[in-house]
Amino acid sequence: MRSRYMKLIAMILAISICGNAYSQKDARQPALPYCVVDTGQKNIYNNSGQLTTTPSKEEPFFGQDAQYQIHPPSYSASDDGLTVYDNNTGLTWQRSPDLDGKSSLTRKDKLTLAQAKKRPAALNAAKFGGYSDWRLPSIKELYSLITFNGMDPSGMNGDTTGLIPFIDRKYFRFAYGQQNMGERVIDSQYASSTLYINKNWFGSYKLFGVNFADGRIKGYDLTMPGGMEKTFFVLGVRGNSRYGINDLRDNGDNTISDRATGLMWAKNDSKKGMPWKNALAWVQARNNDKYMGYSDWRLPNAKELQSILDYSRSPDSTKTAAIDPLFSCTPIKNEGGIADFACYWTSTTHGISPGRAAVYIAFGRAMGNMGQWVDVHGAGCQRSDPKTGNPANFPKGRGPQGDAIRIYNTVRMVRNIDPTSVKLVKPDLTPLPKMPGMSDPPTGDPGVEMYPMPGEPYSGSN
Repeated sequence: MRSRYMKLIAMILAISICGNAYSQKDARQPALPYCVVDTGQKNIYNNSGQLTTTPSKEEPFFGQDAQYQIHPPSYSASDDGLTVYDNNTGLTWQRSPDLDGKSSLTRKDKLTLAQAKKRPAALNAAKFGGYSDWRLPSIKELYSLITFNGMDPSGMNGDTTGLIPFIDRKYFRFAYGQQNMGERVIDSQYASSTLYINKNWFGSYKLFGVNFADGRIKGYDLTMPGGMEKTFFVLGVRGNSRYGINDLRDNGDNTISDRATGLMWAKNDSKKGMPWKNALAWVQARNNDKYMGYSDWRLPNAKELQSILDYSRSPDSTKTAAIDPLFSCTPIKNEGGIADFACYWTSTTHGISPGRAAVYIAFGRAMGNMGQWVDVHGAGCQRSDPKTGNPANFPKGRGPQGDAIRIYNTVRMVRNIDPTSVKLVKPDLTPLPKMPGMSDPPTGDPGVEMYPMPGEPYSGSN
């Protein structure tokens, strides 16, 4: 009996002691091999801004991101300040993409793809943080770090004081673009190891990356206009080699379970596009009908929906959407008149101030008008658009790459295999800060956020 008691004490001590190398934490496997961490969004919105009261199930705008809590973000920083352990995913990260050991991040800390590929070897040779198994993160690993309590500064210039990025600044070092060096505020793109399966419209490859300044995934052109190579911040990652790998099972009842994430998906989508408010209501109507025997379906948040992307597929390469063929995906004709696949709404509002755009995922081409309609950001990107309005008001798209405006997006529902793992929580109703320099919401079509306007020089890295 005493021996068993002493073993129990030893186990408790082993779990509680966390050195710089996190050896004990790494030995503890996460509950799910592909745990989809909550977005961290705590506020709720309507089409025009923040709500001051929480809607009930019978009211409009019920069922959005901030009303559900499943896996709240949770990190532990190492004692030496070099690494961060994600308590949900089992991944260990470099705390900073700093290259020269200085406290500040500048454009000198950014790397081309060729340089980024060599970075893990350098970290391993130095046994950075006590480890020798660093790698470049996949786009799904990198996206696990995004938070959606940030401010979208697209089109902004000048002082960045008061801005909030889309990554936890308590644990990760971050910097906006150096405007005095010719960069834009939003030039804080981080590289993944995931190339877009297609070349772009002028023959260059794209690399999927996460922009923690403006809160988006895009396929970034590796060759810039003029022949320069695109550069990125780079974070090394290690641990949990199963992260980002789905384990899909067709349940034979028009539902698909992912045993890696613990999520159950509707096999079929809504078959039609609709504004964001209608998307939330459409899900609740299915719950009222107990669709497939369940009444706890929800519109997925940004990270949940991104989890079922298949980056080995695209309309050009496989003639399919960027998703496993177990799923049905509604075909559309895109802005260029080409057969394509739908984009899908999430329950996540994009940019907390003023909050009039919502996040969507492109499972087909992400179109932009570059004199002609082309796939500017790749199937598998995450963008955001107005929650309401008329897309016909943007016949040539919007922004320096003429991003197509997709206000009428399709819906795919999700629920948890274990319904007890989901908590319905009360959102934070505290009034949010406004974007720096913004006294009132921008005028124009309902839902239009601050974006670069057409006619700005093409940067290839928006």
